Amino acid sequence: MNLSTSSSPPSLPLPPLIGPDGAEISSQEVEKQLRGRQVALYFAAGWCPMCTSFEPSLIKFREAAAGSGNPVELLYVGSDRSDADQLGRAAGMGMSSVPFENVAEVKKHFRIWAGSECRTFGGDRRSGVPALVVLDKSGRELAFVPAEARGVRSLESWPLQDKNAVWGS
Repeated sequence: MNLSTSSSPPSLPLPPLIGPDGAEISSQEVEKQLRGRQVALYFAAGWCPMCTSFEPSLIKFREAAAGSGNPVELLYVGSDRSDADQLGRAAGMGMSSVPFENVAEVKKHFRIWAGSECRTFGGDRRSGVPALVVLDKSGRELAFVPAEARGVRSLESWPLQDKNAVWGS
């Protein structure tokens, strides 16, 4: 399974994931967790007021999508200050997360990071946080959901009816 954008940069293998309980999830368990769902990487931070105000709507969106037969799995990619902060946020939202030591690679690959991280990653980003990248069933970028720029309205751009986004189908 590879993560890459549709503009053909080199593939980025999906790193191991950490479950909401803080335990590493095996690749077989990841496959089982994602099967039959649309998957998106959720870039955010607990100290970010835009992120925390967006999240109740994102959680309602996830619940409504599941209720309509289009289940969504969100994988947290944090811009939090510590591993503990990131794990706590992901657990609080019921999300698995990319391990703290792997988030930099994922952020650089998709060019999404918080403004406060520009010193670390530079200014050549396409978005700050919050933002989502919806993946197709092969793990490549299918859609970008610009939550930083459009807030809750950005969820309208999520391709819920696109069958190419359903993993394991």
